Amino acid sequence: MHSLISIAGVLGIQLPAATERRITELVTDSRKIYFSEQSLFFALKGQAQHGDRFIAEAYQKGIRAFVIDTEIDETLYPDAVFLFYPNSFEALQKIAAWHRASFHLPVIGITGSNGKTIVKELIFQLLYQEYNIVRSPRSYNSQLGVPLSVWNINEVNTLGVFEAGISKNGEMQELEKMIAPGLGIFTFIGDAHAEGFGSIEEKTREKLQLFKQAKTLFYCADEKVLHKEIEHFVQKENSELVLFSWSRKPGAVLEIFSTIRKGSTTEIQCNYKAEDFIFTIPFTDEASVHNCITCVCVLLYFGFDEMSISKKMEALRPVEMRLELKKAKNNCSLINDSYNSDINSVSIALQFLSQQNQHTSKSVVLSDIFQSAHAPLDLYRDIATMISNLHLKYFIGIGLQLQQHANLFRNMEHVFFFADTEDFIAHIDQFHFQDETILLKGARVFEFEKISRLLELQTHQTVLEINLDALRHNLLMYRQQLAPDVKMMLMVKAFSYGSGSYEVAGLLQHAGVDYLAVAYADEGITLRQNGIKLPIMVLNVDENAFENVLANQLEPELYSLNIFRSFTRFLKDRKIKNYKVHIKLDTGMHRLGFIPETLEQLCTELQDSETVHIASVFSHLAASDNPNEDPYTEEQFAAFNAMANEVELAVGYTFLKHISNTSGISRFPNLQLDMVRLGIGLYGVDSNEMMQKKLQVVTTLRSTIAQIKNVKKGESVGYGRKFKLESDAEIAVVRIGYADGFRRVFGNGVGKLWVNGQLCPIVGNVCMDMTMIDVTGLQAAEEDEVIVFGKQLPVQQLADWSSTIPYEVFTDISQRVQRVYYQE
Repeated sequence: MHSLISIAGVLGIQLPAATERRITELVTDSRKIYFSEQSLFFALKGQAQHGDRFIAEAYQKGIRAFVIDTEIDETLYPDAVFLFYPNSFEALQKIAAWHRASFHLPVIGITGSNGKTIVKELIFQLLYQEYNIVRSPRSYNSQLGVPLSVWNINEVNTLGVFEAGISKNGEMQELEKMIAPGLGIFTFIGDAHAEGFGSIEEKTREKLQLFKQAKTLFYCADEKVLHKEIEHFVQKENSELVLFSWSRKPGAVLEIFSTIRKGSTTEIQCNYKAEDFIFTIPFTDEASVHNCITCVCVLLYFGFDEMSISKKMEALRPVEMRLELKKAKNNCSLINDSYNSDINSVSIALQFLSQQNQHTSKSVVLSDIFQSAHAPLDLYRDIATMISNLHLKYFIGIGLQLQQHANLFRNMEHVFFFADTEDFIAHIDQFHFQDETILLKGARVFEFEKISRLLELQTHQTVLEINLDALRHNLLMYRQQLAPDVKMMLMVKAFSYGSGSYEVAGLLQHAGVDYLAVAYADEGITLRQNGIKLPIMVLNVDENAFENVLANQLEPELYSLNIFRSFTRFLKDRKIKNYKVHIKLDTGMHRLGFIPETLEQLCTELQDSETVHIASVFSHLAASDNPNEDPYTEEQFAAFNAMANEVELAVGYTFLKHISNTSGISRFPNLQLDMVRLGIGLYGVDSNEMMQKKLQVVTTLRSTIAQIKNVKKGESVGYGRKFKLESDAEIAVVRIGYADGFRRVFGNGVGKLWVNGQLCPIVGNVCMDMTMIDVTGLQAAEEDEVIVFGKQLPVQQLADWSSTIPYEVFTDISQRVQRVYYQE
């Protein structure tokens, strides 16, 4: 795409002609290297670690061109070229802005608090037949995501659509330089990511900086704050900006008369340039209506007539923003990704597949890729290169284009090609999918959902969804609280607080955490069997587990003289020395741990023992979440330091010390020591109000309505006739009960469920498999979705209703409820 010499010139660096090479890929993650010879690696400074730590790994994988901002020993990397720039992150953005400026295609820039990715994908659906569109992969809209997105612009593209997301003042200026949109869309303005701004007006003004050079802006004038700030922006900063507004009131460019729900569709009546017209969309929720009207404004701007717009809007399909991981038949895991079909999304899906270590075997089912900026030969050659690095059990290509380029995959074993999905399904029995992870990556027209239905386990409709992006976000939020070099131990006991075991542990391993902790050896064994190689501390160990602890290289917590003596005898009998253990001290929690009275004896026996090596000494805070108990927390910390120092003096070497837990991380920076232990905060719950605002909801428990019936006043609902109706009511039966972990205490009006934007009270006792709710006047329908807890209904609310804590709500969810893991 560009020469290395020309890229160096952008940074003001001159290179000798002998260093020339072609650069097509910008890489910031050493785990995501596919085309090393054509890649430029940026050693970026992250929240937790600096990218220069991964130069050696990138070099080993074949990369020979680097951008760095710290001095390194270049003699360690013969034949590599290093471009030194004071800030490698700024270098990346500067190169992206230069690349963008070399193309003169129309570009749409999208910002807003919500809906950016949805609108981007709807525009793609609406315009891909007329334009060769380059767009942000998934929700790549950050300071890092935007330059990587813009770099994808190619000579064959005729339209660009890029998102821009910010979280604080000063960020949009750099994004504007890279996107340089001529057309702009402002979706919504709301509370999302508002913590970095003093007011909603301030956030709106910062987002509008994306349109400093834009010529036209599409937005909804019914949002009063947004409309006012846009008018001010035109007056003060971009007087040439033409406003293409829509509104339900007179005066906008596109006036909306009515939005009428008709079954699963919405009919929208509007007026444009004194002409009335009607179009229908296959959605009914308010957000989708809003997004679709914005897209109609774009179509009108591009000159489409009423009939064309009507056909395009009717043909829209829901935007699948998620890459899902779920259990499949024959002990398989299934990754289903129908988000979009381009090489960027294929790369993301393959990277997700490579992270899954629960099975040694992996297979890929891939369809033809449409709307690529590459010639088919180059496109499928690149795909073959990416696939070959995965050492697959099966590669199955579906589509005529893949069939035509089958020779590019000839160096791989077990490669099969089919003309279409039906052809593959007719031959699916010849493939023995067993104990493996299967990636389905297909364009919508190939209807890979038919394959998914054949492979996945059939379960009832109550599902616990785990947002892996939110997990990563929450991990980052806590990492930002830590001093440099403080390590993190993540608690994945109790099935990762109900969210899964190896699935969550695999993400944490990929994210580079230092330690995992489980309650029992069995949990650690499961992690080891599913490819988890991180150090694992086991909190509760007894003699029956010693063999398994040793066989799986687990590190036990030793909390009493009895367990210490038993384990050291076990090791001595096997002539094992310096096995890693963790010493638990009781500083006031009065659960497990050595108390001061037994510490002296422990120190004496440690001095005489060669069998163990202390990896860490730790304790647990009893009330770090309670400000009224802060003096006690400080007392615990002082006691811990004294006891840990005594152990250190006895053994004569240093070890990790840790006492801080989730609430301690955010409330007591002085307690971080060498390592902190993060538990429920990873899953989006923190007692610290300021920290809670920074976290994202990780788990959503969903179900559906099985039946709705009209029940007369005076009739009873549920077992025991404990609930009798005071008036006629519509009663919905929801597919969840106490066998799923939804507790009986929620019955008879104590708890509520979220249906169609409203809380609905539970009537009668919760049954084993079903729960009844009052949906009177809601216009609810059978098979409608029901939220048990999630973003709309926080888990803390359920905990309050049942006089417990979120931990118990999470861990109550039974194993019969399918876990679905997804990322955007």
